[in-house]
Amino acid sequence: MSVVAERVSLSIAEAAEATGLTAHTLRYYERDGLLLDNVDRAASGHRRYTEQDLGWIRLVTKLRATGMPVREIRLYADLVRAGEGNEDARLALLRAHRDRVRAQLDEVATHLLAIEGKIAVYEGTSDTCTSA
Repeated sequence: MSVVAERVSLSIAEAAEATGLTAHTLRYYERDGLLLDNVDRAASGHRRYTEQDLGWIRLVTKLRATGMPVREIRLYADLVRAGEGNEDARLALLRAHRDRVRAQLDEVATHLLAIEGKIAVYEGTSDTCTSA
């Protein structure tokens, strides 16, 4: 006997809770072309989100959290929606974003070292003496 997994279908409120976003943000993502496909609708017209929708939303959230502009996310979504044959363009877009994120991480790490140095001064564990 085989068991067929039931397809996950969440309301917008459930999807918002599952992704940590607001229903307003989910509607914005859909309206602005950031989702891969139009979200399915129940007979009542209410949005129904699948696990695939949630996975994509989580990726979009991570891209936004790391500073990718909405226009680039939309471009990436357009490329994915277009299907096979544009993987090089997708890869180039993601690599460029990765490189920007790495540069930001390097800059933040440098700032963190300066903060740690100042903490060491105040804790008396540093040989450096500054007035600030």
